[in-house]
Amino acid sequence: MKKLPIGISTLETIIKENYAYVDKTKIAYELVTSGQYYFLSRPRRFGKTLFLDTLRSIFEGKKELFKGLYIYDKWDWNRTYPVLHISFAEGVLSSKQRIKEKIEQIFQSNQDRLKIVYREKSSNPAIYFENLIQKIYEKYQERVVILIDEYDKPILDNIENKELALYAREELKNMYSVIKGTDEYIKFVFITGVSKFSKVSLFSGLNNLEDITLNPRYATIAGYTQHDLETVFAEHLRGQDYEKIRRWYNGYKWLGEAVYNPFDILLFISNNYLYRNYWFSTGTPEFLLKLIEKNNYFLPDFENITKDESMLNSFDVDIIELETLMWQTGYLTIETYEMVLEKTEYKLKIPNLEVQQSLFGLIAEYITKSKGYPKYSGNIIRSLLAKDFDAFKRHLIALYASIPYHLFVHNRMYEKEGYYVSVFYAYMKGLGVEAIAEDVTDKGRIDLTLVFPESIYIMEFKVNGTGTLEQIHAMGYYEKYSNAQKPIYLVGIEFDTTIRNVRNLVWEEKR
Repeated sequence: MKKLPIGISTLETIIKENYAYVDKTKIAYELVTSGQYYFLSRPRRFGKTLFLDTLRSIFEGKKELFKGLYIYDKWDWNRTYPVLHISFAEGVLSSKQRIKEKIEQIFQSNQDRLKIVYREKSSNPAIYFENLIQKIYEKYQERVVILIDEYDKPILDNIENKELALYAREELKNMYSVIKGTDEYIKFVFITGVSKFSKVSLFSGLNNLEDITLNPRYATIAGYTQHDLETVFAEHLRGQDYEKIRRWYNGYKWLGEAVYNPFDILLFISNNYLYRNYWFSTGTPEFLLKLIEKNNYFLPDFENITKDESMLNSFDVDIIELETLMWQTGYLTIETYEMVLEKTEYKLKIPNLEVQQSLFGLIAEYITKSKGYPKYSGNIIRSLLAKDFDAFKRHLIALYASIPYHLFVHNRMYEKEGYYVSVFYAYMKGLGVEAIAEDVTDKGRIDLTLVFPESIYIMEFKVNGTGTLEQIHAMGYYEKYSNAQKPIYLVGIEFDTTIRNVRNLVWEEKR
């Protein structure tokens, strides 16, 4: 049985030391034989670095690594090309000095590896980069391959420090602009990162860059497909529930086949098939949480996000849309898309159960500033499963009573129904419950539907109001689920802004 390549992003190590490898060389071959300048955006830990190393090994002619892989008998291994490899993946660049030093260190290491002799080096990154490209070409008499990994990390490292983020953006923009002007010396360029900065802000001089992020032909360029699990990892996953694995970890889509995050699958196998938030736990989305709080975001809106392509690409230091950032970082993915007149519209969703539970659990703690999330959520879910509505009311009151007073008075949130609903919604989603906000019926929208294996809850919320059950009856909300063949409970929850808590909870079983 092949070893699991956890944390390994070097093709030579994977092949020579008998690690499992998902063959991406068919996609690599198509790219290197059909174009010259490419850009790819994917979330962290999806295998971008390994794919770049695969490209590097191809251009450096390491034929022995590709025996048995798609590209082996199709590429001319006798002709090799010098590779200029730029990576910002390591370290946090938290000052102007560190950014400058990192860029210089990257160029110096390439210069040393390729044995390029300089009499004088410029302190200007663009001039240094341009001279390096030319000198590599002169030495090897072959055009240069440029591979750039995590191109945007110096900006993202400092996204909460606008001045430093802008500095990093301008330094990188100045550096990357060199690529177009040295076209005669360049064989191939591939740039990867997490975010898609607008071309105006970062790639204004590189308008010949083909963005393959949303090209269906390259949807599986990073990540594992279902077929990969059932073939490459078949021995590792023997006897496992593929459908449950899919619900937990699959669902990332870029207009083509859905994929798994490799880190999830490798850790899931390594940890004896325990279902945990492996990918999510590698990076806390603190900046996202701050945006959600700052904008008083109505969390159930995550159920119905539609964006056009310009909005998906609108990320920049000066323009940070929450949904755009969540899509680019992997917390949202594309569910469907359609043409509306001359525009393509994309419907976004949470990709899988891991992200749903982890993200909403974190949001629930953050927006309530409560450290008792496991206790409150556990009590609430147990009372619902037991159909014990007196206990359910007690636990809801305890939850809202635990929220610090200053959170309510800030922006007068206690007056807004959306805040109370968002808190409850986040707690339910964080538990993995199928919670459908603004649930559409032929007569209106249910505030919230909870679907359990043994029961369904139709919920209506009001602030300083009554008549919740009457509204559910008048609108016939329960009719949508009349064929579900499980008990349906109608629940009305009334909040009082004076006490900033639940004033009344009424319920009945619909028979």
